[in-house]
Amino acid sequence: MAGYPVPARRHRVAQEVRRSRFIATVARATDPEAALDFVQTVREEFPDASHHCHAFRAGGPEDSSRIGMSDAGEPKGTAGRPMLTVLLHAGVGDIAVVVTRYFGGTKLGTGGLVRAYGGAVQAALESLPTVPYQPATRCRLTLDYARLDPVARWLREHGGAVLESGFGARVDLTLSLPVTEETVFREMLADLGEHDPALTVLAREPSTP
Repeated sequence: MAGYPVPARRHRVAQEVRRSRFIATVARATDPEAALDFVQTVREEFPDASHHCHAFRAGGPEDSSRIGMSDAGEPKGTAGRPMLTVLLHAGVGDIAVVVTRYFGGTKLGTGGLVRAYGGAVQAALESLPTVPYQPATRCRLTLDYARLDPVARWLREHGGAVLESGFGARVDLTLSLPVTEETVFREMLADLGEHDPALTVLAREPSTP
């Protein structure tokens, strides 16, 4: 899995459409639970709002396995779906957005709601600060002391890191390395004479950059 941009921080943009106020709040969410927690936080921030509609994609820009949306009381298909459609074409991963609406007294109709909710998300994305994120593999490696320096040097040059280390008869390392570099790392270990099961994968899970 290649790297991708993610929201750098919580970001907010407000728009007014025919006296209704639409406040789009965007944040990073690495899983559906985090996305729903974020939705609840926004609800608590604006307890008197008419609606809190949301959409999220937990995963990379090519991953649609963990998505979600809600119209939150608006007519079906007028809020969550257009919001999610904008997110799915944004090229940003691990992202959740809540659009908070304060009703201004004028009904917008279904088409107007679709444009207003989708437009609110689009406006927020246009100014959203992002940072690059590289999914990582967390693994454990046991090796001889003589091979510690070349392994540490390889990790520095390829975006990896030593998370924990233990020193006994051999060196025990807990490592983080980019998912895209895992195969190359195994080839490098083989060249050094370190073969599986010296390397044990613990997890391939996104973590905060």
